Amino acid sequence: MIWFFYNSFFPIVFLMLLPRFLLRMWKRGGYRKGFLQRFGRYEAAVQERLRNRPRVWIHAVSVGEVLVALRFMRALRERRSALAFVLTTTTSTGHAIAAQQLSADDVLLYFPVDLPWIMTRVLNRLRPLALVLVEGEIWPNLLRLARRRGVPIMLLNGRMSKHSFRGYRRVRPLVKKALACFDLFCMQGPEDAQRLRELGADPEKIRVMGSAKYDVTEPSHMDLDPVRALLLRAGFDADTRWLVGGSTWPGEETILLDLYKKLRAQDSKTRLALVPRHAERRQAVMAAILKSGLAGVAWSELKIARASHTPAADVLLVDTTGELNHFYALATVIFVGKSLTSHGGQNVIEAAVFAKPIVIGPYTENFTTVIADFRTANALIQVPDASALERAVAELWADNQAAQAYGRRAEQVVHDKAGAIRASAECLLSLLLN
Repeated sequence: MIWFFYNSFFPIVFLMLLPRFLLRMWKRGGYRKGFLQRFGRYEAAVQERLRNRPRVWIHAVSVGEVLVALRFMRALRERRSALAFVLTTTTSTGHAIAAQQLSADDVLLYFPVDLPWIMTRVLNRLRPLALVLVEGEIWPNLLRLARRRGVPIMLLNGRMSKHSFRGYRRVRPLVKKALACFDLFCMQGPEDAQRLRELGADPEKIRVMGSAKYDVTEPSHMDLDPVRALLLRAGFDADTRWLVGGSTWPGEETILLDLYKKLRAQDSKTRLALVPRHAERRQAVMAAILKSGLAGVAWSELKIARASHTPAADVLLVDTTGELNHFYALATVIFVGKSLTSHGGQNVIEAAVFAKPIVIGPYTENFTTVIADFRTANALIQVPDASALERAVAELWADNQAAQAYGRRAEQVVHDKAGAIRASAECLLSLLLN
């Protein structure tokens, strides 16, 4: 009866949300590419590759989850070199990152709509050895149909925020049925595990592993010379001190622009780099820069411009996908966004791995376990509002020794907490052997 109600109401909800979904795809670009894959329709070449060998199916929604999935795949290959994978993503940005880094042996697709006839078609094509869902993906039809076929199912780097928990609790009977399909839950922290238990998951299937994102970023492999060369060509001096706003959301850019003006008045070498969470917001962010009375330049334009040694702008708008870490590596101080507005925060590990001082706002519920790790080690500064942000950044800007100490502690947290990917890979291999 529960499945009947889900399959009766989900198509209605899907049709209601479809215009919004299509608009978002159009704004992000590349919406035509792979569109039919969302309905389980694959090109002949893709079908041929899927027929060649069974694969582990890993689903990762967007960029952060994709990076975890790629590192997980590498860890599995280090142990079982013959394994092959199909990776699905939901967003075009996640798809773009995966396309850049995925092994030629693996298949990249868009995730299909969770309707029974579509999921049946997809499972017939993929014939997965196992199904791995990254972080918080609970799709009832996929889970039910995969379980019916005897496919081992695992949740990797699972998290359950307060917001998600409240939503799932409203449909607990359905969620409990879906959770029963899993063989293993590899959760980030004790709170995530407890919320999962309260939703009806079998406690015997739950493991607390820590965050897999500690294993993802590897700065030693990053070549910054092309970035530095382009910045020099654009007129930014080699000794520029960068305040970097990473993964910012609407409202945060204006706060950082006001803060930057005050910093620049004290230190002429200061520049601001804004890296919005969604690159399609480039026009709105540039409008905010110009409205503030500052000169801005877009990174995408610098990359295609042929002129050199132009006067440096005040603000660099990084409006490309997959380059946030380059600017974290160059930063003097980093503000990690989506945290001054009530949207749950973003991943601070990407900044910490470069031994940089990090400041965040009060809203971090999407990363409670990670933020607790950093706060315990006094490895970041969390502020309640914009005024406190201004004071914290100004103090770090003026005290290089204190800033470096925060950076070293942040880097040490990453080193100490790594290992979830390796442990999770061993768990999946055990499932496959069983």
